[in-house]
Amino acid sequence: MTTRLSQLFVRTLRDDPADAEVASHRLLVRAGYIRRQAPGVFAWLPLGLKVRRRVEQVVREEMAAAGAQEVHFPALLPREPYEATGRWEEYGDGIFRLKDRRGADYLLAPTHEEVFTLMVKDLYSSYKDLPLCIYQIQDKYRDEARPRAGLLRGREFSMKDAYSFDVDDAGLDASYQAQRDAYERIFQRLGLEYVIVQADAGAMGGSRSEEFLHPIAIGEDTFVRSAGGYAANVEAYRTPAAAPVDASGVPAAIIHDSPETPTIATLVALSNERYPRDDRPWEAADTLKNVVLRLTALDGTRELVVVGVPGDREVDMKRAEVAFAPAAVEAATEEDFAAHPGLVKGYIGPWGPNGPVLGETSSTGIRYLLDPRVADGTAWVTGANAHEKHVYHLVAGRDFTADGVADIAEVRPGDPAPDGSGPVELARGMEIGHVFQLGRKYAEALGLQVLDENGKLVTVTMGSYGIGVTRIMAVIAENAHDEKGLIWPREVAPFDVHVVAAGRDDVAYEVAETLVAELDAAGLDTLYDDRPKVSPGVKFGDAELIGVPLIVVVGRGAADGRVELWNRATGERDEVALHEVLPRLRAAG
Repeated sequence: MTTRLSQLFVRTLRDDPADAEVASHRLLVRAGYIRRQAPGVFAWLPLGLKVRRRVEQVVREEMAAAGAQEVHFPALLPREPYEATGRWEEYGDGIFRLKDRRGADYLLAPTHEEVFTLMVKDLYSSYKDLPLCIYQIQDKYRDEARPRAGLLRGREFSMKDAYSFDVDDAGLDASYQAQRDAYERIFQRLGLEYVIVQADAGAMGGSRSEEFLHPIAIGEDTFVRSAGGYAANVEAYRTPAAAPVDASGVPAAIIHDSPETPTIATLVALSNERYPRDDRPWEAADTLKNVVLRLTALDGTRELVVVGVPGDREVDMKRAEVAFAPAAVEAATEEDFAAHPGLVKGYIGPWGPNGPVLGETSSTGIRYLLDPRVADGTAWVTGANAHEKHVYHLVAGRDFTADGVADIAEVRPGDPAPDGSGPVELARGMEIGHVFQLGRKYAEALGLQVLDENGKLVTVTMGSYGIGVTRIMAVIAENAHDEKGLIWPREVAPFDVHVVAAGRDDVAYEVAETLVAELDAAGLDTLYDDRPKVSPGVKFGDAELIGVPLIVVVGRGAADGRVELWNRATGERDEVALHEVLPRLRAAG
C-alpha cells in the first residue's frame, strides 16, 4: 500500500518543543507522530498510530502464542469493585475520580483487576473452565503529580494487561511462566534489552512480582544486580541482617557534651577533636542517625516513627514507602516536633527497656525501628535525647532495643546481594513490563469461586501481566535515533520504505510513480514523498526525521534508470539500478 506524503496528515517541525526533556519526546513531536493536548496527555497522528499498532501487533501475536484471548473493557468504571478490594482509598490522589449526574462515583481506570475478576465470576463456575488467560490493550489513566518525558511518564497511556485464572497454585505457576516467556519473546522481537528484576507488588498485592527493566540512563527506576545473577528493583532489595557481635569489650555508655552538632558531619568533626579514639578516627559509619517520619494511613490517621540508620547512609524515600505501605510517608514537620518535645531535633537517640537514654525526655508512644545493619553488640555514637548531648559506646541489645526493623536506607554499589551471589552494582532502567502472582487477593474480595473436581467451592488464584505499549514505543525512539531524526527498527517502522522524488523535472516523478507501483504490487507498505514544490533538501530532512529505515531517492539518475538507496540504520548510501531496488529492500528486511 502506498501513502502519499502530499496527502498525509502530518506537519514536521524544525525546532524542538519547549517542554521536551528527552530525545523521544522531541523527535516524536517534531516528526509528527504525537501532539501535546495537556500535561501528560497526547493526541496520536497517523504516523504515531502506525508505529503504535505495529508494537501492538507483536504483543497480540505473542499473547495468542501463549494461549491468551483478547477482550476489551471500558476505561470509565464504577467505584464499587475498587471499594470492595480497598483500592478506591489505597490509590489516594493517584487516580482520576468523577461523579455522574446522579452523584454516583466513577474512576478512569488505572488498572483492571477488579472488572476482569468480576467478568470471570459472571461467566465461569467450574474447574473445567480453567485455566483461562484473557487480556486487553487499553488506555489507562493515573493522575501523575509531575508528568514528564513525553510518553514515558504520562497521565494517559496504553497498556496490555493480561490476567490468568487457575484452580490452584501449580496452575498459577504455569500460567505465570507462560506469560513471562511471552514477554521475553516480545522484547526480543522489538530489539529491546531487558533485565528481569525482583520487584515490590505495591497496590497490586500478591506474592511473586518481577519487572522487566530496559537499562537506560534516563530510566526512573534504580535496580541492583550481582555478577552471580541476582537482580532487583531497589525498592525490593532486602538488606541481609547483620550477625550479632561480641560487645564484652565495649566500655559503658557515656554521655558527652556536643555543642552545635545537629548533623552527622558536625558530630564526627567534634568527636575527633574532643573525644578521639585510640585506634582510628571517628567516621560517619560509627554514628547512628535517627530519622523521624510521619505516616498517614488510608483513613487519614497519622503516626510518627523513628528509624535508626547508620550515619553514613541516607534514607531512600521510595524504599520507605514500600516498607510502610499502604501508609503515605513523609519527613516529620516542625509541627510534629513541637507536639513531641521528647524528640530533640538534631540530638535524637534510641531508647531502651527503661525509656530513652536520658529518662527525663521520654518519647513514649513513638515506635522505634532499626536498620538491619544494626546488629546486637554493635556500638554507636548517637543522640542522647537532650540538647547538644550525644552518647558514646551505646550498644544495641545491651543499652537499647527496638520495636522492629525498617529496611529503608539507600542501597549502594558493593552492598551484598541477599542471595549471597556477591556484591551488587546499581544501574538505571525504565520499566517496560511487569508480571505478578496476585494469588487470591482479588478473587477473595470479589467472591470468585468455582467448583473443583470434587464438587467443592474453591477460590480461584490469579496472575496479572502488564506491558506499557506506548512507553515501549518511546523507549524504542530513545534508542533508535541520531542527530538527524528517528531510525525505527523494521519490526515497528511506520512504513517498509520511504520513496523520495527529488528531481526538478517530470522524469523523477514518472520513475518514482513506476517504482512505488512495483513496491505496492510486491506488498510493501510505502511512504511516497510526491510533493512537487518542496525542495530536495526539505524532503531529505523530513525523510531522516520521520525515520523509515530504508529510503529510496529518485533524483538526477532517474533518466538513466538509477536511484539512490539509503539505509538509515547502517548509514550506507548506494546507487543502484531500478530493477535492483526490490531485491535489495527484501534482502535488507
